[in-house]
Amino acid sequence: MRKYILTLISALLVCQLMAQSRPMRAEEYEKAKTFTVKDLDNDTYVKFGNAYVLDRYEMRKPYIITGDDGLKKRIDLYRLVSKDSMQDIGTVIFYTNESGKLYTAVMPLFNTDADIWNKYFEDIHAIDKVEKNYVLKLSYVLSREFSFQLYKAINAGKDVKAEAGTYGTHICFPGDQLVMLSDGTQKELRYIRPGDEIVSPDAANHSIRVKELVKHSADNYAITHLLAIHATQAEEGTVHIVHLSGKMLQATPNHPMQTVNGKQPIGTINTGDQVLCMDEHTKTLVTYTVVNKTESAGGKQPVYNIVAEGGEAFMMNDIMVLQK
Repeated sequence: MRKYILTLISALLVCQLMAQSRPMRAEEYEKAKTFTVKDLDNDTYVKFGNAYVLDRYEMRKPYIITGDDGLKKRIDLYRLVSKDSMQDIGTVIFYTNESGKLYTAVMPLFNTDADIWNKYFEDIHAIDKVEKNYVLKLSYVLSREFSFQLYKAINAGKDVKAEAGTYGTHICFPGDQLVMLSDGTQKELRYIRPGDEIVSPDAANHSIRVKELVKHSADNYAITHLLAIHATQAEEGTVHIVHLSGKMLQATPNHPMQTVNGKQPIGTINTGDQVLCMDEHTKTLVTYTVVNKTESAGGKQPVYNIVAEGGEAFMMNDIMVLQK
């Protein structure tokens, strides 16, 4: 998840370069996680002793986000300012769930030490484990407020070569990707068997029968990761009202996909491109926008591909993909 959130904080770099700022220290990161705002609706400037200030980011409205589960979450952003110098040192993110439980995350500045960034990623990943789709919702808000990342913080000081994977000729998916069956259920790709009926949007009856599941031997394949979202946003008084749905897909870079602009390998798809996804409620195809794409080694694992008759397309993780 850390890679998805990283690539959605772009203009933050620009804003921080223009403003007076300094890197956050490790002890400040831990301290800031304990800060609270008594009244998120009205407290826009909160002092913590003579050391720090939380200043509502650009006086922005909070976001009220409803996902596919129908549950409403709230996200508020505050600038974290060092009071002695009045320099920005980070962004504090308050996330309130439908039960009123508050989760706090502290996002460092782009030039902060990599160890603190890694701690940030660990912390938001931990929240994501107990708050389903937390990272997705946070990614949406940061993309709206900060645009797309210009600074390649995604590497966090790591050697990019260490992330290199095998770029073979196989056109496949990791085994844990979910295939949509004709009965509306989903099954992990590795467990698909000949005779399974799977959804195919371009087939005559929207269903095709699997002839074979091709399995390629384990290797450290390069894997492309896509995050696509469909969001509607309206203004209601003092808040942003957002309905958000997100889909994620992993595949070897040369696997073909159906996009709004035609067929292309997943590795050539870029942020801003549009793909076709299955709406969970209406079971119809809806246009989603790719907001993040990363590519890295997936670790040693087998990869798989489906061979079927009667249609060219099928649904993987609710995203329309093509047979090779």
